[in-house]
Amino acid sequence: MKELSSAEVRDLFLRFFESKGHKIEPSQSLIPQDDPTLLWINSGVATLKKYFDGSVVPENHRITNAQKSIRTNDIENVGHTARHHTLFEMMGNFSIGDYFKEDAIPWAWELLTSPEWFGMDPDKLYVTVYPNDDQAKDIWLNKVGLPKDHLYDEPDNFWDIGEGPSGPDSEIFYDRGEEFNDADESENYPGGENERYLEIWNLVFSQYNHLPGLTDNKDYPELPTKNIDTGMGLERVVSVFQHAKTNFETDLFLPLIHKTEEISGQYKYGEDDTKDISFKVIADHIRAVTFAIGDGALPSNEGRGYIIRRLLRRAVLHGRKLGISQVFLKDLVPVVGDIMVSYYPEISENKEYIASIVEAEEVRFNKTLSDGLSLLDNVIAAAKADNGVIDGEVAFKLYDTYGFPYELTDEYATDEGLTVDREGFDTQMKAQQDRARSARSNKASMGVQNELLTSLKTESTYVGWSELTVDNTNLANLIVDNELVDEVTQGEAQAIFAKTPFYAEMGGQVADLGNIYDEDGQVVAKVTDVQNAPNGQHLHTLTVLAPMTVGKTYKLDVDRAYHAAVSKNHTATHLLDQTLRNLLGEHTTQAGSLVTADVLRYDFTYNGPVSAEKLQEIEDTINEKIIENLPVTWVETDIESAKKLGAVAVFTEKYGETVRVVSIGDYNAEFDGGTHANSTAELGMFKIVSEQGTGAGVRRIEAVTGAGAMRLFKLHDEWLNNVATQVKAPQLSEINDKVVGLQTALKDAERQVASLEQKLANQAANDAFAKPQQVNNYTLIATEMAVESMDVLRSTADNWKQSTPSDVLVLAANLGEKVNLLVAVAPEAVKQGIKAGELVKAIAPAIGGGGGGRPDMAQAGGKNPAGIADAFKAAAEWLQTK
Repeated sequence: MKELSSAEVRDLFLRFFESKGHKIEPSQSLIPQDDPTLLWINSGVATLKKYFDGSVVPENHRITNAQKSIRTNDIENVGHTARHHTLFEMMGNFSIGDYFKEDAIPWAWELLTSPEWFGMDPDKLYVTVYPNDDQAKDIWLNKVGLPKDHLYDEPDNFWDIGEGPSGPDSEIFYDRGEEFNDADESENYPGGENERYLEIWNLVFSQYNHLPGLTDNKDYPELPTKNIDTGMGLERVVSVFQHAKTNFETDLFLPLIHKTEEISGQYKYGEDDTKDISFKVIADHIRAVTFAIGDGALPSNEGRGYIIRRLLRRAVLHGRKLGISQVFLKDLVPVVGDIMVSYYPEISENKEYIASIVEAEEVRFNKTLSDGLSLLDNVIAAAKADNGVIDGEVAFKLYDTYGFPYELTDEYATDEGLTVDREGFDTQMKAQQDRARSARSNKASMGVQNELLTSLKTESTYVGWSELTVDNTNLANLIVDNELVDEVTQGEAQAIFAKTPFYAEMGGQVADLGNIYDEDGQVVAKVTDVQNAPNGQHLHTLTVLAPMTVGKTYKLDVDRAYHAAVSKNHTATHLLDQTLRNLLGEHTTQAGSLVTADVLRYDFTYNGPVSAEKLQEIEDTINEKIIENLPVTWVETDIESAKKLGAVAVFTEKYGETVRVVSIGDYNAEFDGGTHANSTAELGMFKIVSEQGTGAGVRRIEAVTGAGAMRLFKLHDEWLNNVATQVKAPQLSEINDKVVGLQTALKDAERQVASLEQKLANQAANDAFAKPQQVNNYTLIATEMAVESMDVLRSTADNWKQSTPSDVLVLAANLGEKVNLLVAVAPEAVKQGIKAGELVKAIAPAIGGGGGGRPDMAQAGGKNPAGIADAFKAAAEWLQTK
């Protein structure tokens, strides 16, 4: 068998299927576009779902790709097993209603065994099939010539992820030799749990439609178009070519491991199994972090950003196990770039930016890590003084807030002779996972094919870039309730015309609106929406007012005012995109957009809020370009020519072989299929309405142009005049001084109120401090204070500490609709086992809330002020038991 590098394996796979008429799709961003069901692109087919569910018919029905993917559902297994990864590449070949098993299976065999391609020994290949898939069995045995003893039935070989395409699959295994036999001999067969027979390829024969309500695949109907979907993990198959025991001993990971050895200076890979786990985790996680940041995701506390943060922190913690205390992950980013440069040159091109984000996050975590280790020391001390068990909720806090994996807390606990409440930890983890699941979209992961729309091959031409009215165009199709009809008299319908000026919603730009006229000039329908049908036709949604008949001709007329407003905002979006890249950096990329007649919304990747000064500079720059009256022009050309023009491709998957390039003077050029103003002067003006974060590392700017900007300015004038009246400013220019004066007066009043409140609180505290009650062996002061904030309670507790007139202090503040509690415990009482955190948890239910804290100080909040007296009673009863 050949010895191939990872780059050579990927290249051979893609070139083989290209030779079979497949189009090579480039690896798409890890951040899904227009797919709320996915946090990350997690498979080779994920970016092709629009073809499999029939919403789009591809130009070439044969596709191949090598797609970077991220999965983190079993992150704890990384490093402990031979082949678990967070980032991986899935290579695949796909047929969208073109070839099927009779081609897919022989081609798979040819790629694997032909000396021209992979050149594997056929005797080392084994196959599993779905027991009822007689067609696949026949092809393997009689067309390919696979020996019968190399073919195994496997009942689990049926690919089904819910409603939508599904079908049997066939898995291909490589025999690595007897030395990899599992100790449990009953598992030593292809498909068993063993290391000998390594699965390297899965061929999915997508031939059934899992319809709503069906649970048995025997009842699934055939798909109108049958598909092929295969997946070959690059990391797995490379381990075969490079004779590696695990995926980590390949050229995809070893350079990272060797660089980590160099940074550590203490340990070598392969000398200690425990340390090897850390080497593997670091190599795996830095790959995922590097690619994720390179695609625009940034560390944060939610969504994708949380995953990045968690991966990075796990890598840092494993670095500590290798004796690495300094910032080091940034130094691995260029290594990732070097490994992947043949197919992903953008990593090396952006390595400085990616490394800067990694470094900043690592520095931040090192500070958090120090705090977490201090907390862990306190937790260990408390557990030793208690029952020798670290509470599961506390362990989860260490994990969730400080990035400590459970295993690390357990390891520290074991070193100190303690245990960790795993059940409690798992309960907290499940609660978090349930919250995450409930926050995700409930849309199906892949839609059900619409046979009618997929089958329509009607010719339809869009002319709306230059014409807003089309006379005498033929009504080719009418659809009502997903059935073709010849005539509609009134109500809702969908229609395809031979020629249309109506823009179909795409790329964030909403569809045109307008009217349909008959030959007599009567309005027979209103166009309320336009979408792209699977074969590219513009599918008009109509409110039919008078009879319409297939085969007759009609006049189509776009609402010009609405069209112009949308087009202006689209041009402004291009100006904003270019200006953001100019002023914030080229790494700032589009993450989504919405262009309507009223407003434009632009999402972009950026690490942190954009300052008010920078926003003003962005707005001023765009208005300068509007004043310059730059022409807006467009040209259709091939992709390579477009790139030579300097055109920016935002979401490359939506472009075919011929692309449309829209240019705004010499300021901006982009791949684009939308409508635009004729010149920037038509926009009138540009005004930013808001800038805010929408997720991990993604910001959103909303803005208006033209009439929308004028309306906003008028609204601002109205607000200012109202403020001027309220602050009694004769001129708008005096508003600022008036407001500053009012703010100063307010702060003085607040200081006086706070001073009086503190004096009253001190008086009340002195009265209470003089009358502690005896409970069991302890003294207790429990009193309600007429204060407005927790700060005053804390100040009162500080005064109590000076003289410590009791062993325990319980303070309550009735704030109307809510209540605050504060518990303090004297040092001697803490030593005797009285803990403020435990006490506050015991009494907080009385006020309808919860809380926690340290052994000497804790607090709680609730929504039942009427329960304050019950809380005091509960405190006394709790002390009575001690």
